[in-house]
Amino acid sequence: MRFAVLSLAAVLLASSAHTQVPKDQLATPPADATHFVIESTGGKHGDEWVWQLPDGTRMARFSMNLRGQVWEFDYAGKPGADGMPVSMTIRGVTPQGDAAETFELTTTGAQWQSPVDKGGAAGGAGRFYVAYGGPMDANGWLIERLVAAPGNRLALLPGGEARAEKLTTMQVGSGASAKTVTLWQVFGLNNTPTPIWTDAQGKFFAMTNGMAWLPEAYAGEQKRMEEVQTAELGKQAPLLYKKLVNLPKGPVAFTHVKLFDADGKRFLNDQTVVVTGKTISAVGPAARVRVPKGARVFDGKGKTLVPGLWDNHMHVGDDYTGPQELSLGVTSVRDPGNDDVKTIDRRKRAAAGQLLMPHVYSSSLIDGKGKYTAQVANVAASEAEAIERVREAKAKGMKGVKFYGTFDYHWLPAAIAEAHKLGLHVHGHIPHGIRPSVAVGHGYDEITHINWIVMEGVPESVLPESNGIARFEGPGRYAKDMDLRSPAMSGLIGTMARKGIYSDPTMVAFEGLYVPENGDISPSYAAFMGTLPPSTERAMRSGGFAVPAGLTRADYRASWAKMVELLGIMHKAGVPIVSGTDGFGIELVHELEIYLQAGFTPAEALAAATIVPARLVGKDKQTGSIRVGKAADLVLVEGDPEKRMGDLRQTRWVMMDGKLLNADELRAAAGFSGRPKP
Repeated sequence: MRFAVLSLAAVLLASSAHTQVPKDQLATPPADATHFVIESTGGKHGDEWVWQLPDGTRMARFSMNLRGQVWEFDYAGKPGADGMPVSMTIRGVTPQGDAAETFELTTTGAQWQSPVDKGGAAGGAGRFYVAYGGPMDANGWLIERLVAAPGNRLALLPGGEARAEKLTTMQVGSGASAKTVTLWQVFGLNNTPTPIWTDAQGKFFAMTNGMAWLPEAYAGEQKRMEEVQTAELGKQAPLLYKKLVNLPKGPVAFTHVKLFDADGKRFLNDQTVVVTGKTISAVGPAARVRVPKGARVFDGKGKTLVPGLWDNHMHVGDDYTGPQELSLGVTSVRDPGNDDVKTIDRRKRAAAGQLLMPHVYSSSLIDGKGKYTAQVANVAASEAEAIERVREAKAKGMKGVKFYGTFDYHWLPAAIAEAHKLGLHVHGHIPHGIRPSVAVGHGYDEITHINWIVMEGVPESVLPESNGIARFEGPGRYAKDMDLRSPAMSGLIGTMARKGIYSDPTMVAFEGLYVPENGDISPSYAAFMGTLPPSTERAMRSGGFAVPAGLTRADYRASWAKMVELLGIMHKAGVPIVSGTDGFGIELVHELEIYLQAGFTPAEALAAATIVPARLVGKDKQTGSIRVGKAADLVLVEGDPEKRMGDLRQTRWVMMDGKLLNADELRAAAGFSGRPKP
């Protein structure tokens, strides 16, 4: 067996990066391989096996199915005398297609080729190659070299530097299996710190952050480890809050601004807005509004003042999500499903002034049990359990419940009735087996994602597996030829408009799935390139999903164009649209740019990110527009979004409940090296 694996390793290290390797030809783990379980609160999602050959070559086999998105690949990495990679090879498949990637270090330099790039560097010795893809063991190898490096610093390829900071230790397991593990936070791989655990020998032990990679024998430790991790990472948040929040000692005035009137869906020139404490105290033409004596004045010439923006589909990642979203002028977030324990913890810390975070309106994610159960889901296995999950959401202080694709649609009437009785907003994916019109008929208040609207017009054969990859491939295959004004589509859209059923289309997410090729930069990210760590920017070149047999990228792009047309039809029919990203969060402005493509006016697009979501959550009397008596949630941007929506990225100052925040300082805290490009 060892000889067979060793022979395969030689093949791996010499294989071409251009030929996709079938699953049945990927490496087979030996019986003594270390088995990592990939899991979340929703259950198990995959496996990774790691082993080492006699010559020191690291081997791994990775297998994961995340709601129909499939990763199947192997990897071989050969270390040099210093323990650093001299070669790496990754083979297999990801949702974007061929996973093939190679790296080689020679006496003359380093060369690499991945699904998104090809490059080289002179020298290269002493720099760790950060793989674009591959298994968790590639990160495990990196952390092992990083914690052993002088000063816990390591130069990287293709670029950048990693730094590790030790946070704490804890004991996991019991009896003979008890061991002490160390939590590190790693800087330089992402724009915010990455938590990783090592064992007492400095070897990779686990990574757990919603989705967990844990040795099989310690898989039950995820909850305890995340509690310790959350507490340790949270110790930095109060320091950031103190550093970034400026509490004005008196009134604040924004003078001579162009103002977006969200209630009237119009832009007004040469306006002055005065804030006293936490609320707006005066709004009107600059010639008529008196600036109070001693007020802090911001000259608004050449600038636009807009209400605080809303990201209506942001799964809050960590404490740094707050500064990042606020740097973009986002003062309110709807989190449509997360780890409820972490959501409640962040809520408490934000209320206590220990965490800088936009206002967060959270939903509990409820799903059924099956092979496509959503990660971080609250799982129900019966109608009675579904009703109980709804009641638990209310008890946790959630504003809504979000039903998911594996949820049994037969339970919808009872679960929705309970949610409405408790005053909870009901939204989500459409459970497999039914069309969105059925969910609306049962009482959905909102449909999440544009693909679920498209599902009203796809063939019946798509529906049984629409909780898997069919939720992407079905609309991608059939939307291009769909009659958007058919009785079925018109009936759904008409019902949504008549009943005020909201749509949270997350257009940027689907543009990213259907339009770009591997290596392309999405318009969502183009303005930010050059301000993020190299590995983060490389990840943003991942491209769209691989196109299934019988279709081309042009077909997917044609279906995407139909989705933009569908959004325009919904808007004209009167369906209330709210803007969300379902991504990093920095895509929000491009979401609004897509709305312009669909036929929205600039004022209508901005309304979808301000007053319309405030109405959805019942807070339009308190926020969502610039009116006397409303909360001082405001954004001062350089430029004119009425003429160029992209100017919204040029935030200069943000106010949330009267707290002043410098956008450049927020960007720096969130790991951006500078302002986005104009």
